[in-house]
Amino acid sequence: MRYPAVPVTKPLTATPAEAVTRQHFHLLIVDQSPTDAALIVEVLKSHGMRPSVTHVRTSDELTNALSQQIYDIAISDHGDQPLASLSTVNLIQNLTPDTPIIVIGNTLLESAEMEAIKLGAQDYVSKQRLMRLVPVIARELRRGTDKKIHRETERNLAFLSHHDTLTHLLNRSEFERRLEKSLHEPIEGDEGNVLMQVDVYQFKLINDSCGHLAGDELLRQTARLLKHQLRGDAGDAIARLGGDEFGILLKHISKQAAFDLARRMSKEISGHRFRWGDAAFSISISIGIMGINPGENTASELLASVDIACGAAREQGHSGIQWYQNDDVELTYRRSEMQWVPRIKKALENDKFVLFAQTMCGLQTSRKGLHQEFLLRLNDEGELVPPGAFIPAAERYRLMGQIDRWVVHNVFKYLAVTRLGQEPEGTFFINLSGATLSDPGFFSDIDALAAAYQILPERICFEITETAAIENMADSVEFIKDIRGKGYKFALDDFGAGMSSFSYLKMIPVDYLKIDGSFVKNLLRNPIDRGIVEACNGIAHAANLQTVAEFVEDDDCRLALQQMGVDFAQGFGISRPGPLNWSANPN
Repeated sequence: MRYPAVPVTKPLTATPAEAVTRQHFHLLIVDQSPTDAALIVEVLKSHGMRPSVTHVRTSDELTNALSQQIYDIAISDHGDQPLASLSTVNLIQNLTPDTPIIVIGNTLLESAEMEAIKLGAQDYVSKQRLMRLVPVIARELRRGTDKKIHRETERNLAFLSHHDTLTHLLNRSEFERRLEKSLHEPIEGDEGNVLMQVDVYQFKLINDSCGHLAGDELLRQTARLLKHQLRGDAGDAIARLGGDEFGILLKHISKQAAFDLARRMSKEISGHRFRWGDAAFSISISIGIMGINPGENTASELLASVDIACGAAREQGHSGIQWYQNDDVELTYRRSEMQWVPRIKKALENDKFVLFAQTMCGLQTSRKGLHQEFLLRLNDEGELVPPGAFIPAAERYRLMGQIDRWVVHNVFKYLAVTRLGQEPEGTFFINLSGATLSDPGFFSDIDALAAAYQILPERICFEITETAAIENMADSVEFIKDIRGKGYKFALDDFGAGMSSFSYLKMIPVDYLKIDGSFVKNLLRNPIDRGIVEACNGIAHAANLQTVAEFVEDDDCRLALQQMGVDFAQGFGISRPGPLNWSANPN
């Protein structure tokens, strides 16, 4: 049966629901009659559809067409041969199962439509109502679009579950899974699996000075450069572990070849200039490497060990490379230091730090008001651990910012509860780390806490060691100027320990100078130490600074310092550190 004549009408303006019919789509027509196929196309085009048509007449032509193109819609002429239509539907479903199939036939009977659906088609259209093809195709195109979006979403979710969103490298969890799997692979001769960690040396500088967009772009460029150096057919894997850290798993490689690859990576990165706007930066990387011995470690233990090696490489300077050895003394120390990291994090999360206070003694009659320094302890399973045990690990693994914030918050809270923070006299000393001076958000955090607890800024004196101030000179000077401008005081701790203390004193604006205790405790027995203490005190007073002598252990030392004109004494001979008394104002 031939198609009845179909009037060609001018298409109406598409509604939003019909707009999908305006898109270009690939149409496959299976029909033995070229004339009938042409009529189908004419009907569709007359209603604004834009099909790219492929017409086939035999199963061989159909197979060939399906092997070369994915079609959005397939139309099969059922005609008077249902078995032929069944064969067509089955072939399309087997080769391209997502292609919607519309069967057309001679009858208007509902049974014909049901038969087409049973065959696996999406719909049936009678040749006598060929115009119905338009809404049917529009519906299937919409469904096809929805399916494509759904599949694309599923693919993206699957990708993101294993990859880093910024660099498109593997993410940490997928890398750890592959690393764990590598622990069960045997060593063949001198070739085994090797783990690397790569840190980007200038990331923080670029991220802070140019913004997060620049930092992100630096990581993307570094990822591409590192990935380019990997052996494509060796099964190597690279991941972004977090921040500026990358992990690399090398499969079946010798120690020498791994070293050579690390050097090539370092050279590639060093030769790259990172540009952002008008600024250009040289970048470098630090690389920690270690061999993987099957069955000896877990993935997390391997990552912890290679992080230690990477830290050692970083301290070698730009482009350092360090192979991890279990018997290396320095790396063993770092490993023991790293064990403090989870304990510090747990203390921060569970509020397990404890504040002590040590009272100072005014040595001159003009020095009035309570002067105290707040000291930190860590409550580790009921044992109070002094700061010397965990602070080095906190500094190395960048936890001091969190610790300093905890201390300031709890000191301000204490001073508010006891009202010491609103007294007309007195100074309360809080230690800060050098890293905190480079934290752009720390100063605003202090201001917010002082306002919340109604603390008078002039009651607070922040202190930093001379060594830390010198290592962070530019940041230190800027931070101290800003904070003193708000009314806070600042002290330079351990003064005299550096080789150029007096020259640096001219550049660092402070209110108190705390004389290093190593000179104070021996001043009665060692004339050189006494001379240094007298010189520090004299220079400080010439600069209109007040002085604090540390490590004062007895009355004789205290009396000598008083006669020298030192303003305050601090040490076990004055007052031992003790827990805070939150119940009342000690004054």
